Amino acid sequence: MKHTEGNFVGVRNSSNYYQGWIPDGNVKAVLLIVHGVGEYCGRYSNVVNYFVPLGYAVYGLDHIGHGKSDGQREVIKQFEDFTEPLNVFYKMIKEWQPGKPVFIYGHSLGALITLFYLLDHQGDFKGAIISAPPVKIPDNISPVTVTIGKILATIAPRTGLIGLDTSGLSHDEEVVKAYNADPLVFHGKITASISGGMLRAMLRVNEEAGEISLPLFILQGGADKIVDPSGAKLLYDKAGSNDKTLRIYDNLFHEVHNEPERVTMFNDLQAWLTARA
Repeated sequence: MKHTEGNFVGVRNSSNYYQGWIPDGNVKAVLLIVHGVGEYCGRYSNVVNYFVPLGYAVYGLDHIGHGKSDGQREVIKQFEDFTEPLNVFYKMIKEWQPGKPVFIYGHSLGALITLFYLLDHQGDFKGAIISAPPVKIPDNISPVTVTIGKILATIAPRTGLIGLDTSGLSHDEEVVKAYNADPLVFHGKITASISGGMLRAMLRVNEEAGEISLPLFILQGGADKIVDPSGAKLLYDKAGSNDKTLRIYDNLFHEVHNEPERVTMFNDLQAWLTARA
């Protein structure tokens, strides 16, 4: 496979880093990876190593404040700080791979970014893979809580609010050790600015999910301790797509693509992609 990397200008003239992995032969379709909170696109080597030999070109960008991209770590002004660079990058990919069907693949926060983005851009894609979507709004979220969250995100955006139990990423201890030792991973708590942006995005996705009509492959670890697994079923029920698939992988943790049993999911996804690419 061929590897490419570079930078492009995102929001407020910030630089976003990207990578691409392209098969040596014919490209049958494209997978656009949208990574999760605190991490970066280079952590998806298992996806790359499975799908590139099958003829898929895989691309990913590091969000603002993540990985090798510019920005204060884990700080955004608005949720569109994620989606606007994604739109720029999508247009770049279409120039590199003209005429090829593009499937967007979002994991965790990346799944929420993907869903929020699809509400305005779903016509650009052949289908979407939604992994561990954080779309279930906690029962204790009231209008007052929303207001407080907005204020905190404005006056103290770098305040850490939510810690991540990294032991829940994968049953593979090497994956967890590598994550904990990775200098490109943000190891602090999820900030007020991202938490506030996520809540706003969750509210919109819950209200407008019925407008999503493109093919969906929703996947979820049944033993996920980081994202409520019931959110995947909630999204499946609310999505307006006639062509939608839900796969719950019992006993697997948050990063199904990094679990020892990941090939089962990859095989399911390959069959789904083949039928639609």
